[in-house]
Amino acid sequence: MTSGGGCGHRRAGRRGVLRAGAAAVLLGAVGCSSGGKSGTAETGSAASPSTSPTVTPSPTPLPNPPLWQPGPGEIQPDVKRRAVELVAALGAWPSGAQGAEAARSRVAALGLPPGLADQAGRLAPAATEASLEVIDAQYGGILADSASVLVVCRQWTRQSDGAVAPGGITVDVRLSRAEPRWTVTALHPGDPGPAATSPAPAMAEVLAEPRVELAPGAADDLRSGAVHDTVLAAMLRLAGPYTLSVSVVRSGHPLDVFGTTRPSDHPLGRAFDVWRIDGRAVIDPATPRRLIESFMRDAAAAGSYNVGGPVAIAGVGNRFFTDDTHHDHVHIGFNS
Repeated sequence: MTSGGGCGHRRAGRRGVLRAGAAAVLLGAVGCSSGGKSGTAETGSAASPSTSPTVTPSPTPLPNPPLWQPGPGEIQPDVKRRAVELVAALGAWPSGAQGAEAARSRVAALGLPPGLADQAGRLAPAATEASLEVIDAQYGGILADSASVLVVCRQWTRQSDGAVAPGGITVDVRLSRAEPRWTVTALHPGDPGPAATSPAPAMAEVLAEPRVELAPGAADDLRSGAVHDTVLAAMLRLAGPYTLSVSVVRSGHPLDVFGTTRPSDHPLGRAFDVWRIDGRAVIDPATPRRLIESFMRDAAAAGSYNVGGPVAIAGVGNRFFTDDTHHDHVHIGFNS
């Protein structure tokens, strides 16, 4: 007998039902044509294969070093703090806060003239994001009512493709006495210039010497080829008995000795400053004075005619000097 409805098949027994059920699971829903013949599987919109969502990796975060603070031994700590605050405001910004207007706002928030942002130069390169570390802040000069603070920086910038570019700069910040705090009157970002096409062999030696720690701007000064061989030779000689941390060579230093019209040896490529000896900051009262004196004497023995620092060293034909400007670093100058 045939069933009264369905697809026109002979009634199946229990085994046939089980087989048919298995087939339905494997083949999907099976329909019947209106003529009673077995139909094909319905072909509506096919199910999309399972895929994982595309995950965009987060960009590498920029370093976030703490803001430099003056330590013990400073003559005018707030003068340096004021200069550092301005440089940090101009040389670091979060994503979305780039550009001249945002920089002016950050300067104004410090109670300083917003127009100082227009003098940022290489301190504020075109980048979507930037962070900055102040390695050291030393005096380029300090008088009763005016000062120059050399803010030595390491900087990281986010490029348009998301990459992080390391760099650094030294900025000469000029200040004048005011109440309640000293105010900034100008800033002069250093510009080492392009790298030399034919560098001197001694330059490569200094850059490769682990006992000569060069700030980014100082290293770029060497790469420019505008630093005298006498400076390079002295660095290598002093790296024998000491590890010396060099803050300033050429760029970012005042053109004249501060408060005078006498040209400085620094912009001529004939001097360098050391802010730390064997890991001990020159300005730190805990740094042994005998270490600094020994270093100053050895700098003179390396050919320097003009060695300044926090220690007074007497002698015939004296090549040593000390003053407030040089209480935080050792200056080593050459006349050729």
